[in-house]
Amino acid sequence: MQRSLSGHIKALTTFPVHRLRFMNHIPLQPEDELFRKLKWLMLFRLLFTTLLIGSTIILHISTSPSAISQPLLILYGIIAGIFMLSFIYALILNRVKRRVLFAYIQIGIDTFVVSLIIFVTGSFASIFSFLYLIVIIYGSMLLFRNGSMIMAALCSIQYGIMVNLEYYGIITPFDTEGGLALASYDWSYILYKIMFTTVACFAVALLSSFLSEQARNTTKELLAMEDHIKRVEKMAAIGEFSAGLAHEIKNPLAALTGSIQLIREDNHFNSDHNKLMQIVLREADRLSALVNNFLLFAKPPVGKVEAIELDKTLTETIELFEKDNTCRGRISITKKLTPGIWIKMDPVHLRQILWNLLLNAAEAIEGSGLIDIKLYPLKGKRAGIQITDNGCGMPGEVIRSIFNPFFTTKPNGTGLGLSIVHSILDSYKSRLDVESNLNRGTTVTMKLKQIELPT
Repeated sequence: MQRSLSGHIKALTTFPVHRLRFMNHIPLQPEDELFRKLKWLMLFRLLFTTLLIGSTIILHISTSPSAISQPLLILYGIIAGIFMLSFIYALILNRVKRRVLFAYIQIGIDTFVVSLIIFVTGSFASIFSFLYLIVIIYGSMLLFRNGSMIMAALCSIQYGIMVNLEYYGIITPFDTEGGLALASYDWSYILYKIMFTTVACFAVALLSSFLSEQARNTTKELLAMEDHIKRVEKMAAIGEFSAGLAHEIKNPLAALTGSIQLIREDNHFNSDHNKLMQIVLREADRLSALVNNFLLFAKPPVGKVEAIELDKTLTETIELFEKDNTCRGRISITKKLTPGIWIKMDPVHLRQILWNLLLNAAEAIEGSGLIDIKLYPLKGKRAGIQITDNGCGMPGEVIRSIFNPFFTTKPNGTGLGLSIVHSILDSYKSRLDVESNLNRGTTVTMKLKQIELPT
């Protein structure tokens, strides 16, 4: 019977009704997003380099009688080197596993290429120092704040060293007029320009990384909301089917159990028959419990809603869970709970949700481990409860299926725990988000509607 229920649900979730068609879209994961950005970066680098340096070469040729002067030869070499690097990047991109490090290497090399372009085109007098800012901007788009600050530091150090070496005559730029102009300036002016360039680099890094972080957080929130809406619509479609199916199963199941109990009262049956009947009753009770859970998922009962102070309820539930056999002696629980956050919910429902999530976190940890719990206010009068474990984690394909009824990775699980949690939270206009990294752990975040108690 359980296997049959599972088959019905799987058939429904894959049936191509118009309400479920748009759910085939899978949001990009962070690694996929970085991979896409790296491909765009390589294309942008080629186009921008060709346009910028190509126009510079045309300008030099129009003002110089020779098309093979030393500065132009070096610019030709820079273009050839950039094309060669881009070809190498494209060849190894699909084979690189540590793409964040690969992005750091690419953008770091770009800073050196920009320094070389500036040196060839006049060093201190070059008009191309703005290229540092471009590198920093797309560095912030791929690597966010840390990456953009590192690139700003690299650009500032390289520019400062190059100008100092030029000032003291250790290196001579190819633009002779630019080199002579530098010697005529006071050191205070040169220092001012170095400091101005440095400040500009870090200011752009801060601003662009802030905007990139904001864009990333907004995109992340929109994707989470989109995923939640899809999940709710799919579960609503499943719920319409499953509620009727569960009721239809309960009626003959109750009749079957009653009939077996009446038969047991007949003295003509021997002890062997009685054992068989006990097995039938035991399995019928197990099936009845499964159907009750299925009904709870399909249509959570209306609870006795009351104001709850979250930090106190969380503390009580955690203390009880620490005494449970699943947790005691092997799981350490840390908590950081902001006091004074209130919600309206049935306390039984809240404890059931918390217990299910804590149980999942503990079962994901093999041997000893850690569960971290946080309670904090969110924007829009919401409250966040975050439960993080350092267990086995889940791959992306598992995360996309964990809310489906009867989907489970546990050998003895029914696959209804998270489905029930999601349905109960949805009845309170709340959300549940899951983030996980394989072999690194899982973070589950509840976003509940916060209330303000009258003083």
